[in-house]
Amino acid sequence: MLTHVVIWKYRPDVEQETREEHVHLLRNLAGIIPEVKSLEVGFDTIGLPRSYDTGLVAVFADRAGLDVYTVHPEHVKVANFGRGISEHVASVDFIS
Repeated sequence: MLTHVVIWKYRPDVEQETREEHVHLLRNLAGIIPEVKSLEVGFDTIGLPRSYDTGLVAVFADRAGLDVYTVHPEHVKVANFGRGISEHVASVDFIS
């Protein structure tokens, strides 16, 4: 299994409604892209200085599944939206 983790630090001017829309769009990807084995998305609840605003953990059978997800048009659309409202995005992918 391949675990894909992404975190977003939104720009301070991004309203809560837009943040919620981003999370909603991310959650929908699990039902659209069959290669996604599991997907969890949520807002940070701790609020530490080092915290990011939103995090995603998605699991794929293998690298090929992640590759399909990465170029899927719906993912591309949501990824572009997320980058557009963020000051920083980070990710890590690992075999689990």
